[in-house]
Amino acid sequence: MNRRNFLQAAGGAAFNAALVGGVGANILPPAYATTPTPRAPVQARQLAFVNTHTGDSFSDAYWENGAYVPDAMAAINHVMRDHRSGESHAIDPRLLDQLHSLKGLVEASAPFQIISGYRSPATNAALHENSSGVATRSLHMDGRAIDIRVRGVELTRLRDAALGMNAGGVGYYEASDFIHVDTGRVRRW
Repeated sequence: MNRRNFLQAAGGAAFNAALVGGVGANILPPAYATTPTPRAPVQARQLAFVNTHTGDSFSDAYWENGAYVPDAMAAINHVMRDHRSGESHAIDPRLLDQLHSLKGLVEASAPFQIISGYRSPATNAALHENSSGVATRSLHMDGRAIDIRVRGVELTRLRDAALGMNAGGVGYYEASDFIHVDTGRVRRW
């Protein structure tokens, strides 16, 4: 008997034994006996902010169990409100996700300090009139931009990490000690 015939005969014997439950019946386990691989739980996404103008703060999960947390989103909208007018606006969840990624990249333990979050159209127009650094149609007015810094993280490191994400606009304002991050097209200034 050659090797091929031997393997065919052995395979046939094992198969027959499995069918009748005899010797070798446990050679091939039934398909339903496989144990599913457990999925790792999805970690909640947490952020911490302090508004430098109002002193308001937020520190909690804004996303968990596969969804944004409505109460947390409302609290973030309040903390990021226009401090001049008091107006709030829905903040783009993608901006929060960018900040969450940025926090991880720079291993920040301190909260983001908010220099400017949402800006009402009236506030933005007044700022634009007094500064060439404020866009006429700023993404701040759509809740899609934030100006930040983080205590203990060099501004250049924060800027470089934000640029490395390639996720939106990044502005560097060294003299004013903050960076701008937004969910617009990828660009830098």
